[in-house]
Amino acid sequence: MKTFILIHGSWHNAWNWHQVIPILEKQGHQVLAIDLPGMGRDKTPINEVRLPNTVEKVCDLIDTIEGKVILVGHSKNGIVISQVAEYRAEKIEKLIYLAAYLIPDGKTQFDYSAQDTNSVLKPYVTRFPELKAHILQPEIYKEGLYADCEDSITEMAKLLLSHEPIESGVTPLVLTEEKFGSIRRFYIECTEDKAVTPFIQQKMYTEMPCEKVYKMETSHSPFFSKPNELCAIFLEIALS
Repeated sequence: MKTFILIHGSWHNAWNWHQVIPILEKQGHQVLAIDLPGMGRDKTPINEVRLPNTVEKVCDLIDTIEGKVILVGHSKNGIVISQVAEYRAEKIEKLIYLAAYLIPDGKTQFDYSAQDTNSVLKPYVTRFPELKAHILQPEIYKEGLYADCEDSITEMAKLLLSHEPIESGVTPLVLTEEKFGSIRRFYIECTEDKAVTPFIQQKMYTEMPCEKVYKMETSHSPFFSKPNELCAIFLEIALS
């Protein structure tokens, strides 16, 4: 049995993984999906969310688990699993980046998202400086996030997506080869992604090489559009 911890991306919450969890559990694995601080059912005020308290929440969860875990990060929150890996290297078996930000020591998520000029999301992000947060306008949900998903997913997202904290995206990561660099890492590229485009995904996993790169012909959300195929990749990685 493996233990998977699934980390959602920007504006989302643990709901991301509702189709993935039962597939992995049916194979006998333990699967934990959490709402990061300020997201979903976590009631931390969004203007108080910082990268350190986000990382701390994941580390606290890991500390309750016997044995090692496999961390999966989607989209922006590849940065979270990387920083968690630095602080809990001895507890992490593998890292899986799903169309996720895989960035080096001393860099920020914003350093790389700024290079992703073909992302369709950028014109639809509304910032609220007083809250230290931003939101994504619903009119881009379908094209940008769920192009190959059932329309019901887009409609549900209109009820569930929320503010995203700004600070974590502009905080440099602190990573070392001795800790973060010692953990086996894998990348899953979404080749039809219009949110985190293949250009920036390829740039990141080229600069930060992974043990293996998988490719899925999906938009940004394969956990909705192709959950069985995604879980097959997770399981192959877990058993490798």
